[in-house]
Amino acid sequence: MAIDESRTFKPINIAVLTVSDTRTSENDTSGDILAARVTDAGHTLAARTIVKDDAEALTAQFNAWIDDPQVDAIVSTGGTGLTGRDVTPEAFSMIEGARDIPGFGELFRWLSYKTIGTSTVQSRACAIVARGTYLFALPGSNGAVKDGWDGILAEQLDSRNRPCNFVELMPRLSER
Repeated sequence: MAIDESRTFKPINIAVLTVSDTRTSENDTSGDILAARVTDAGHTLAARTIVKDDAEALTAQFNAWIDDPQVDAIVSTGGTGLTGRDVTPEAFSMIEGARDIPGFGELFRWLSYKTIGTSTVQSRACAIVARGTYLFALPGSNGAVKDGWDGILAEQLDSRNRPCNFVELMPRLSER
């Protein structure tokens, strides 16, 4: 990580969404890990919830947070696999004005390969930017959340990261 200590850290507001038919607030370990990493990094946990594996329900929650000026980024965990119930990428595709960030999924799978080998091909981790808000979809396992946050998001959501980071682009995300 290339953190430039001469620069000021700018915390952002991050919402955490767990996508699951079975998890509850009592057993949502991946959501707990993600929320802890968000706050430990110095960011604000703007919101947190669990939504069932339903593309329309997910899209509605994503849109509500995108339209909330108190949410700068959304990180979801779950729903990125290959089964019929895994619909987080489909929900992303239903968001108006969404633009892919293809390098996120590619980098996630490269990092994940070091941990789980070829099983990483079963992940459809992805990211988009929509109406000025970043959305990142991580798989639902604890290890995947750690890989995604520690290996990508901790750096890219830190305004001091060099040579560039997602935070410094935020004022320009809605440009036309």
